[in-house]
Amino acid sequence: MPRSPKAQGELVEIRFLLEATSRGLEVSRPFGDNLPYDFLVGKNGRFYRVQVKSTRSRVYRGYQVITVHSRARPYTAREVDFLAAYTIPEPAWYLIPVEEVAGKQAIVLFPRRPPTRGGRFERFREAWHLLRR
Repeated sequence: MPRSPKAQGELVEIRFLLEATSRGLEVSRPFGDNLPYDFLVGKNGRFYRVQVKSTRSRVYRGYQVITVHSRARPYTAREVDFLAAYTIPEPAWYLIPVEEVAGKQAIVLFPRRPPTRGGRFERFREAWHLLRR
């Protein structure tokens, strides 16, 4: 059943919360939705600002993830540390440092391919260890 983008985003945020906590990470959600990130995530007192994104949009045998704010402005390292992108049809998480998408409006992820034969961002597939540094 099709969902609105807002409802899809909320469901994927719940999925992120469950996945991160099941991996032993500590997760905090800021009050309200006026910050550029969705969660603070970390371990042992070191926390990262994480913006959660999701996609169903097929492109180039992969999935396109929009990497900008609602105002079409790219996220910066002053606002967010990681983008957590989830490909809905091919369940996979990508934990991408925001510097890797600096200035980009969108990226393409290839969860069907082996990480060594995928695109630029495949090395960040299921890279939960980055949130433990």
